[in-house]
Amino acid sequence: MQKPLKEEYHPNYQKYFDLIPEGEESDRVLECDYLDLSRRDSLDTVSFLNELPSEKLNYRYAEKKWTPKQVVMHIIDTERVFSYRALVAARGDTISVPHRMDEELYASNVDVAARSLESLIGEFKAVRSSTEWLFENLTDTETKRWCHIGTHPMTARAIGYFIIGHGRHHLNVIKERYL
Repeated sequence: MQKPLKEEYHPNYQKYFDLIPEGEESDRVLECDYLDLSRRDSLDTVSFLNELPSEKLNYRYAEKKWTPKQVVMHIIDTERVFSYRALVAARGDTISVPHRMDEELYASNVDVAARSLESLIGEFKAVRSSTEWLFENLTDTETKRWCHIGTHPMTARAIGYFIIGHGRHHLNVIKERYL
C-alpha cells in the first residue's frame, strides 16, 4: 500500500507521518510496503516495551501526566479507533465519525495500574494483528477511499500510516520523559 499524499490527511497529523521512514521513489511515486513496515514496527514496539524498567511502569514525570502503561493503553485505544475509521473509509461508508477521540476521557476510564506489562503487550499485539489483517486484504481502490471524520477527513491508507506514526510518537515520549 502506497504511502498517502499530504492531501489525504489533516496537516496537524504531519508530525506523525514524519516519523515513518520513506520508501523508494520510482517514477515519482513513493513505494513503501505498509505491511512490512507495520510488522517491523510491531516487533520494535514490543522489544522497546519489554525493556522498560519495572519501576517506571506506573511512574508519572509530572502531575496529571500519564504513566508509561497508560501511554501504551492510549496507543492501543487509538489504534482501535483509527482501525474502525479505516474500515469505514475502505467500505465506502458515508457516515461521519466523531472527529475527535477524547484521549483524556479514555485514559481516565481505564485502570491499567494493576495490569501487567505482558498483558498490555499481548493486547497491543492482538490489536495490531487485527489492523494488519484489515489492510492486508484491502484493494488499492479501497485504500484511497475517504472516511468523513468531521473536519479531518482521511483516506484509509492515511489512517494506516497514521497508526504507525502515532505509536512511534508516543514511544519517543516515553524515551524522552520517562527513561
